[in-house]
Amino acid sequence: MEMVNDMIVWFMKRRLPRIQEFMAHPIETQERVFQELIATARYTEWGMRYNYGQIKTVQEFREQVPVSTYETLFPYIERVLKGEPNVLWPSPVEHFSKSSGTTNARSKYIPVTPESLEECHYMGGKDMMTLLVANKPDTNVFSGKGLSIGGTIGPNPYNPQTQAGDVSGVIMQNLPAWGQLIRTPPLEVALLDNWEEKLAKMAEICAQENVTSILGVPTWTIVLLDRIMEEQGAKSMLEVWPDFEVFVHGAVAFHPYRELFTKKYFPSPHPYYLETYNASEGFIALQDDLAKPGEMLLMLDYGIFYEFMPLEEIGKDHPRTLTLDEVELDKSYALIMSTNSGLWRYQIGDTVKFTSRYPFHLKISGRTKHFINAFGEELVVENAEAAITEASAQTGAVVSDFTAGPVYMGDGSKGRHEWIIEFSQEPSDHAKFMDLLDKTLRRVNSDYDAKRFQDMALLKPLVHIVPQGTFYAWMGRRHKLGGQNKVPRLSNDRVYLDEILEVIGQEK
Repeated sequence: MEMVNDMIVWFMKRRLPRIQEFMAHPIETQERVFQELIATARYTEWGMRYNYGQIKTVQEFREQVPVSTYETLFPYIERVLKGEPNVLWPSPVEHFSKSSGTTNARSKYIPVTPESLEECHYMGGKDMMTLLVANKPDTNVFSGKGLSIGGTIGPNPYNPQTQAGDVSGVIMQNLPAWGQLIRTPPLEVALLDNWEEKLAKMAEICAQENVTSILGVPTWTIVLLDRIMEEQGAKSMLEVWPDFEVFVHGAVAFHPYRELFTKKYFPSPHPYYLETYNASEGFIALQDDLAKPGEMLLMLDYGIFYEFMPLEEIGKDHPRTLTLDEVELDKSYALIMSTNSGLWRYQIGDTVKFTSRYPFHLKISGRTKHFINAFGEELVVENAEAAITEASAQTGAVVSDFTAGPVYMGDGSKGRHEWIIEFSQEPSDHAKFMDLLDKTLRRVNSDYDAKRFQDMALLKPLVHIVPQGTFYAWMGRRHKLGGQNKVPRLSNDRVYLDEILEVIGQEK
């Protein structure tokens, strides 16, 4: 396998100048992508409705084409799902990425065109390893197998001649033969739709492989690693995979889990951790500096044209958006995308914050629908994760999962936030953990702090510490096990809180 590793490393190094080119010329790259998208879609139904043939500039595009949400775009997507051609994009669509549905109650189906598969999702996977090689030229990661913890794929319910599933499942099913050779488990196991059966088979097969990398969501990776360690009687995963090099993670923030991976699973300074921002809608950003966790390079030549909406514009009929050259550092924006899968000025639901310009690096700061603002506190996911990380660091705790929501005011009672937290390692001092959680939230969010002043509007958070496995049981009840499904961190209502508390009550 050493020869295979050397060949792949050589190939990846050849890709680096392309990345360096768009880093050096970001505005020009985005202008080229914009013009290609408009030209390609000009004779689609959408393109003719909004006069793409007459659009010459980004300003004209912003004036003529509305910002879309999934709900407003769905009448067009539904027609594509049913097999109607040339609606949003000229190429035939044979696959649809099905979202985990964490932004609303319905599943979302995103078209995956041949262009988005090849020029975006696959390109992102290759560039992910290119940037690893750039950071670690002596890597031997390709001498072993890459473990992919993916989702499922099956017939499209609107048209069984096409397929729908997690974006990871779509990608894995369509990998070229050489890509299948360097990954594990076999495709027939990776795409099983029964999570419990998949977990058992993955643990059995992957424990016998020389796994050197993992690509997956931290929460579900933890479930698999715990299963393997238990079955193998191992004290750490390095006893099972001594040559392990890199964990490529995404979908949820990694810093609440970092200590768990570095102390329990891979207690060594040698494994690396590489963050990706790969959504159903497209591959967006990659960590290009291993020394800067959480900061990712915006990938500008994947057939995606980006706009950025100031948060105060969300919900307006004609919101103002910014192009890449107009954004400011350390300010959150709702991400807007026009893509080679036929999404036009599409509000993905994430918020991002730029940490550098030229080249453009960003971090995910939250969700446009995942927040708590029941009392005017505007608490976002970034605030919650900062508080969890700080409280854990000072009390030796390791958090497996958490969610939070409001306790509403009523009958003279004051409001507060209610948290449900599952630990893999409990804090040395529970009271201190809860106090630090509250204090950090007050430090990072001035609106929350104002509401907490002398308990005038908000009382200290109410925290439930739940047994290990609680969130797993809850996700199972929601049929959201495995794949890209993830625990919603914040909610502006009590739906998730009440469901989880019901699970706890039933288990007592």
